[in-house]
Amino acid sequence: MEKLEAAMAKARERRKAVLREAAAPSRKTAVAVPERSGPKVDWATVPTVPFVAARAKRFRISSLFGGRDATPYDLLRSRALRMMEDNSWKRMAVTSPEAACGKSTVAMNLALSIARQKDFRVMLFDFDFRRPNLHKIIGHTPDHSMHEVLSGDVPFFDVAKRISDNLIVGLNAGPGKNPAELFQSERAKDILDAIQADWQPDVIIIDTPPMLGFDDHVNLMNKTDCALLVIAAEMSKLPNVDFCEKELGQLTNVLGIVLNKCRYPDDTTGYSYYG
Repeated sequence: MEKLEAAMAKARERRKAVLREAAAPSRKTAVAVPERSGPKVDWATVPTVPFVAARAKRFRISSLFGGRDATPYDLLRSRALRMMEDNSWKRMAVTSPEAACGKSTVAMNLALSIARQKDFRVMLFDFDFRRPNLHKIIGHTPDHSMHEVLSGDVPFFDVAKRISDNLIVGLNAGPGKNPAELFQSERAKDILDAIQADWQPDVIIIDTPPMLGFDDHVNLMNKTDCALLVIAAEMSKLPNVDFCEKELGQLTNVLGIVLNKCRYPDDTTGYSYYG
């Protein structure tokens, strides 16, 4: 654990230098973003999907309730939003070195935490087309999937579901075919740009495939403005973390590394949470 924390500290110093460069006007974002205006699509017309409290507890979605248990995600929200606003970034990828690091849990909690700020419009997309998971967390299997949206087969409105007044999710009913080729296509880029222009979200969070084993992320990250790397305590290997952090830095702006599945006991209550 000490070696992993030392590596994260070293990576943090590298990111500081990169983010100073990102603040320069020459640094490109995924898409030129116009000044905030009203969306062309009325968010209130999107069908709602209830997020049942018992299910949220089962999947450790503490941000649905707020309070002390949601504090780690609220802190992450504040830091991420400050950096994104400073750099006019809109699209944030959430990825991991390998499966089972908890990236989908982090993405869901972060989206809900941001959505508790009522002046923010948030979208959460499941782009892990190999092993989609967000529909399992929420407990809703849609009729159509986000991979059909990016293929141009289905309009986004037919997939969009509203968790709250200012949080819309795009889910998958199951795995999609040839995700690497789909992410590389110009059509996928144009569709993502059109969704952002028409719906005017303040933040788009994209749950992406793990980085090791496939090249999906190589074709996807250039369509994002920044990324969080989620690693799992006592599971993620230091060489893999270092490799992924460096490769992410070549593809997009790295917001930071989230150490997940790490127990921090509360001396007052004896309660432990995953942060």
